[in-house]
Amino acid sequence: MTDNILEYRIGHSPDPDDAFMFYALTKGNMETDNRKYEHVLLDIETLNKHAQKGEYEVSAVSIHSYPLISDRYHLMNCGASMGEGYGPMLISKEIISIEEAKKKKIAIPGLGTSAYLALRLAWGEVDFEIVPFDEIMPRVLSGEFEVGLIIHEGQVTWKDEGVHLIQDLGVWWNKKTGLPLPLGGNIVRKDLGIQECEKITEDVKNSIIWSIENPESSLEFAKKWGRGIDDETNKKFVQMYVNKRTIDYGIEGREAIREFLRQGIEIGLVREDLDVKSITFVGSGE
Repeated sequence: MTDNILEYRIGHSPDPDDAFMFYALTKGNMETDNRKYEHVLLDIETLNKHAQKGEYEVSAVSIHSYPLISDRYHLMNCGASMGEGYGPMLISKEIISIEEAKKKKIAIPGLGTSAYLALRLAWGEVDFEIVPFDEIMPRVLSGEFEVGLIIHEGQVTWKDEGVHLIQDLGVWWNKKTGLPLPLGGNIVRKDLGIQECEKITEDVKNSIIWSIENPESSLEFAKKWGRGIDDETNKKFVQMYVNKRTIDYGIEGREAIREFLRQGIEIGLVREDLDVKSITFVGSGE
């Protein structure tokens, strides 16, 4: 860092909703004073692992993985990926029941993902194999796996791929709790100091607002990360996970995160000494 320029790295997923959120920061379309941002694109499970080492000043992470890094990072009150009655999906090539599917080996995108925690909350103990998220649907279609847990744009494209929906975990969670399903969030490293954390959070929030207010160019940029999706699918997926709650979790969104992690503690997938009531959401005013 020289000449009072503060350089920060942002780790985020190479998928349309993250690309959309960070477009203004990526392209320098907004004023950030002396703060400059470098973008590092990695899949969410890799980002979860880097965050455990405190690798990046800012990162997207799975809410499930946040307790492992809560000593190093604050959660931002913006940048949420929350399923409003939708979320990760269990799919199969052939039509099978939930009870039948529970007995199969399931392709999952990673142990640290929120999708995996949601699966365990819904189905209990399961047999699984970790598979890169973008290989899960093709490997179910090939017959290698009978059941797959899909995330990202697969939640929109699955009907066209020829697979069958076994269960939408976002629907399950919403019926159980009345809350949105918290999947991903943005974090900022505590050692920067709370004042700098607030400024960085404001930059990220303003980037999200900029993209929502300038959707045409932001969606065109986001589409590059959609693995061949068309304009309508790209727009639909982005709107699923970038909305008013992405700008501000709100009371309900913050409660959803606390409840998700509280239930994770109950089944032994979240560290038992985590005090969910003490989680700080930078920028919330709490």
